[in-house]
Parts: sequence; C-alpha cells; structure tokens
Amino acid sequence: FRRVDPYGFERPEDFDYASYEAFFSRYLVVLTRRAIKWSKLLKGNNSIQKSLKVKRYIRKGIPNEHRALIWMIVSGAQTNMEQNPGYYHRLLEGEKNDKLVEAIKTDMNRTFPDNVKFRKTSDPCLQHTLYNVLVAYGHHNKAVGYCQGMNFIAGYLILITKNEEESFWLLDALIGRILPDYYSPAMLGLKTDQEVLGELVKMKVPAVAELMERHGVMWTLVVSRWFICLFIDILPVETVLRIWDCLFYEGSKIIFRVALTLIKQHQAFILEATNFPDICDKFKQITKGTFVTECHSFMQKIFTDPGSLSMATINKLRETCREKVLSQG
Repeated sequence: FRRVDPYGFERPEDFDYASYEAFFSRYLVVLTRRAIKWSKLLKGNNSIQKSLKVKRYIRKGIPNEHRALIWMIVSGAQTNMEQNPGYYHRLLEGEKNDKLVEAIKTDMNRTFPDNVKFRKTSDPCLQHTLYNVLVAYGHHNKAVGYCQGMNFIAGYLILITKNEEESFWLLDALIGRILPDYYSPAMLGLKTDQEVLGELVKMKVPAVAELMERHGVMWTLVVSRWFICLFIDILPVETVLRIWDCLFYEGSKIIFRVALTLIKQHQAFILEATNFPDICDKFKQITKGTFVTECHSFMQKIFTDPGSLSMATINKLRETCREKVLSQG
C-alpha cells in the first residue's frame, strides 16, 4: 500500500486502506466516465461557457487533468491573468514589506508538514513556490496582506495547478471575490458567515442548534477552521477538491451546504453529547469516516440534504448577522 497519496500527503498511521481501496475502485469507474464526457465538452479548444450543463458536470466532479483549467475559467482568474500580463512577476520584483515577508516565512515549515512535496529536502521544493505566491498576494491585496490559513489554500492551489502564476490568480479569485472578507484583519466576513451557519442550523437542524445554545457552545469554536481552511486538513483531499470544484463555480454558499450536510447527517450522533467538551469532540468526529471519504455520494448529498438554499436567503442572513457581529465588536 502507498504510504503517500497522489498529492504528496502521507497517510496517517490509522489509515483504513481496505475501505479506501473499496471506495476508490468504484470511484475510478466514475472518474473514467466523467473524463470522457469532459473531453467531449472541451472539444480540444479548452473553453467553456457557464451553463446548466456545465454546472451539472462540475457538481459531478472535474477530472484532475482538467481541474486547473476549469477552475481558472469559471472563477474569472483566467480573464484577470490575461488582462494583466506580467503583473504577477512585477509584484515579485517590487519593493517588499518586511513584516509581511517575516510572517509568511514563519509559516512556511508549518504548511503541510505531512506532505512530502513541501519538505525542504524535496526537489523541487514547493515551499519556494508557496512563498512567492503569498508574498505576491500580500502586496497585491494590501488590505488583507497575509493571514494564517491562506498558506494552506495557496498550497492546495499549487498542488493542483502546478503553476505559480495561476495559483496566485486563483487565490485572488477566492479571497477577493468568492469569499466575502474572510481574511481581512477584522475577519468580519468569516465571523458573519459562522453566525449565518448558526441561523441556518436553527432553521434546518433545530435540535442541534438548541443543544449548542443550551451548553453555550459558540459556532466559531467548532466550525471556524472549516471556513478558514475551506475544509483542508478537515476532510479527505479528494472530497475537498470536489467541494472546491463547486466553490469556484457556485460561490460561497457551497461551504454552507457542506457544513449543513455534515451536521444534518450526524444529528443523532451530535445529540448524544451531554457537555461542552463532548460537543466539540463530536464535531471533530463527524469529519472523519466513510461518509466523507466517499466523495461522490457525499457531493450528491450536499445538494439534497440541506434542502433549498438560495443566495438570497444567505445574503439576507448575512445582513442581520453582520449587524450582530458589529454590535458585539
């Protein structure tokens, strides 16, 4: 059995190879079928227009060989890159903010210690690429600069695109457009969205909301890493990539769909908790096991389990929750 997965991550000691193999042999059949359909869709000219068909295809998963390209196109990153030739390299050649550079350097060795491609000893070592992308981004978006969590996201983008400049523009799409204000110093968007999730749970899984309230557990304690790292290091790699496929196309409401599905699916399990630490522990448990490993069925679930979830609903909740967060500030 391979100790290292195709993305360079070492598998943990207690990795369940048997159930993973069983899942993956089934999933490979799906991937092969999808790859043929995608090749037809792209017809060798590597361009797509947004449409219901494309949305459906993306929900069913983008084959790895097309993933970087599709992410670039549907997120608007491709257009931005083409309209700003040489911009990325100018950022790297320009004056640097010492404090920013220091903060990024400090986090280099903390980024994916379990990934062989990010080790100082590996050749090529992706730490150098990661450093460039983060430094360039920090100078491009001075309002954000650098914030912990961004290193993991940029790292994943580099693993998929294998391209420094594309990773930069995808990071820009995520932080600048897709995720509202998650990484700014005040993290207002992030705090707001955690509250929004709380409201959605009240509507869709009221018993869990009630349990949280009764024991005084704030949502930020159990879900902030889900939002900040976009499920990296929380869910299995294949599953995270499938979530990101939809995130780049459909936007931030996908994060709520995933969170609600995890909570709804494990409602009975969460409700067994009888105290504060117990609840926190249950939330760690629900992101492990076959339910999340079987990424294909998991992705079908996120579009059915939570029921309807319109952007209008989310935006309305965001308004009221933002007010609440600001008044607590």
